[in-house]
Amino acid sequence: MRTIIRQIPNFITSLNLTSGVLATIFAIDGHLIWAGIFICLASVFDFLDGLAARALKAYSDTGKQLDSLSDLVSFGVAPGAILFTLLEFSLYGKNQAIYEISGQWYEWIILFSSLLIPVFGAIRLARFNVNSSGETFFRGLAIPSNGIFWASMGLMLEFPKYQEYFKHIYSTKILVMLGIFFAGMMVINMPMFSLKLSNFSWKDNWFRYIFLIMAGVLLAVLNVYGLALTILLYIILNSIFYLFKVKIS
Repeated sequence: MRTIIRQIPNFITSLNLTSGVLATIFAIDGHLIWAGIFICLASVFDFLDGLAARALKAYSDTGKQLDSLSDLVSFGVAPGAILFTLLEFSLYGKNQAIYEISGQWYEWIILFSSLLIPVFGAIRLARFNVNSSGETFFRGLAIPSNGIFWASMGLMLEFPKYQEYFKHIYSTKILVMLGIFFAGMMVINMPMFSLKLSNFSWKDNWFRYIFLIMAGVLLAVLNVYGLALTILLYIILNSIFYLFKVKIS
């Protein structure tokens, strides 16, 4: 029975991986809303597997590696597929099978720039797995945050409230810039705070509470649009803390 119980976190991690695979399939097929939904679902499983591992004291090297492999698919490969399809829409106005794409050489470079997301995501996870410093903060943007941002880019297409801005947000130039920016943020060495709390004191967690309050306002007011802005807010706050040497651990 103990052996079975210890596999519960790995089972939840497998649900994360399954969600990521489904997100990738939907993204390639042009169904970006469903791709976004499954990435968000993967992020829920990613949170729950860690929670289950701590609650059951079911830690293992296998579980750690499975978690990283699942995260790469759900928050690296699937977002890369979303970006590829968004670039297709921006260049050709439609989603099509890759062998049917008839583009200029520079258009292929634009499309394949989306591969920076999974490649740099893999580098980020590899660094994280071998980091034995015991730091309580992240070095660079955590890959689930990258996944949530690109999931929101798919989900926003379902909500036409601010559609007049879409032609700017979803332009080829902006999409390529966002892809390069988020790929770079995952491997940058800048410290970025974790949302894990060791206690509830304001003194130790004031920056986390400020972020959570601001994120809550964004989500309450802007709904799905607030998801992308929340990730950008997280990056901006950490950049400010880094420039002014604010302690975040």
